[in-house]
Amino acid sequence: MAVKIGILKETKNQWESRIPLVPDQIARIQTDHPEIRFVVMPSDQRAFTADEFTDIGIEVSKDLEECGIVLGVKEIPIPYLRPETTYLFFSHTIKGQSYNMPMLQRLLDDETTLIDYELIKDETGRRLVFFGHHAGLAGMTDTLWALGQRWKAEGISSPLEKIKLALNYENSNEIKSEIAALAPEFPAFLKTQAPIIIGFAGYGNVSKGAQEIFDILPYEEIQPSEISRIAAQAPSDHFYKVVFKEEDLVRPKHYDGVFELQEYYRHPERYISIFDRYLQHLTVLVNCIYWKSIYPRLVTKKDIWKLYLDDPRLKVIGDISCDIEGAVECNIGATDSGNPVYVYLPEEDHRKMGVVGRGPVMMTVDNLPTELPRESSEAFGRALLPFIPALATCDFSKPFDELNLPPELKRAIITHQGELTPDFEYLNNFLETDE
Repeated sequence: MAVKIGILKETKNQWESRIPLVPDQIARIQTDHPEIRFVVMPSDQRAFTADEFTDIGIEVSKDLEECGIVLGVKEIPIPYLRPETTYLFFSHTIKGQSYNMPMLQRLLDDETTLIDYELIKDETGRRLVFFGHHAGLAGMTDTLWALGQRWKAEGISSPLEKIKLALNYENSNEIKSEIAALAPEFPAFLKTQAPIIIGFAGYGNVSKGAQEIFDILPYEEIQPSEISRIAAQAPSDHFYKVVFKEEDLVRPKHYDGVFELQEYYRHPERYISIFDRYLQHLTVLVNCIYWKSIYPRLVTKKDIWKLYLDDPRLKVIGDISCDIEGAVECNIGATDSGNPVYVYLPEEDHRKMGVVGRGPVMMTVDNLPTELPRESSEAFGRALLPFIPALATCDFSKPFDELNLPPELKRAIITHQGELTPDFEYLNNFLETDE
C-alpha cells in the first residue's frame, strides 16, 4: 500500500508562493520509491502551476484526507490541521512565540506529530534544511532598494534608485547582473558623500547570502576597530563593509573579564551589548543574527532615540532575521513584500510606512525567500529530499522513543501523540501563560 504525502497550499499572506519540494523533486521520489505518492493542493499564488505537477504524473487535489504526512512551509492555520497527522513546517514556536501558542495547543490536542524544519540539524547543531541563503539574497536587495529610496526622499540621487525589490526579478542571477551593470556608476556618486559604511551583524548562511549581493558593489572590507577612523575620513570612491562577530557585539559585565564564545552561549546573562559604539558610524545595518531573549539586544529603542537626537548617519536597518522587538528592538512589526518598509519614529515609539520620517527605515519582511520563490524552493527541496524516504516509512503510531527515524529528524520533533517531546517540554510554560 502506497504512503501518501500531502503538500499544502500556503496561506500566510498573498505573497507566500514557495513549496517545500518542487515538481521535478517530487517526480524523482515517486520514480525511485514507487511506494511513495504525493498529493499537492492547488494554489493560485504558488510559483509553480498545477500543470507543472500533473504533466509529470503528480496528483493535484484539494483532498489530503488520505495523507498521513503533510508538508508545508510557513505556519498552518488551525482550520487546516487534522488529528493524528504528521506535519513538517516552520512552526515558529520554539521561542514560545505567543501568536503561535494556540496552533501548538491544537497540535497537541489533535495528537499530531510536528517536525520543525528549523530543528533539523546535524550532531554539531548545524542546520541542514533552510531558506537562509535566499533570505540574505532577497533581504540585501530590498535593503539596497530602501537606501536608494531614502536618499531619493532626502533629495539625493543615487544609482541605487535603479535597483528594484527582489520580487521584481526572475531570479538572483538577474539581480546580480543588474547590480553589476550599475557598479561603475557608484565611484563618482560615493565621492560626493561622507564614507558609507555597511555593517553586517552575523556571518552565517543569511549573512553570506546578503554579502553575496553587496560584494558586487565597489567596497573595501574593514574591521570593527577601524570604523570610527574610517567614518572621520574624506569621501571615498567605494563603500566600506564590516562584518560583526559575537566578540564585537558584547563584552563581559565585569571589565576584567575576557570574551569567550562558548561561555557567552552558555551564560549570556554575564554579557552586555557594546554595539552602540559602532551604530553611530553606520549608514546601513544588516541584521543576520539568530537571537533569543536570553541574549543582549543588538540595538535598543533607547539607542535609536539617542542617535536621532542629533543628525545620524544611520539611514536603513535591514532586519533580515526579523524578530519582532528582538535583537533589533525598534523592529516593531513585520512587513510584507508588497509594502516592505517603514520608518521607526523613536520619539513616538511608532512606525510610519514608507521611507520618510525622522528615524531609520526598517526593512522587516518576514518571509524574504518567497521573493525568489522558484529558486529558493528548489534549494530547500534539495536539502529536504534525502529525508523523505525515512519519513515515509516511519510508523508514527509508535511511542516517541520507538520511532525509527534518522537522528536529525527525530531531534526536530516538537509534539508527538498529544505531548511535547522531552527537549521541548519547556514550552508548557508558554502554553500555560497563553491560557
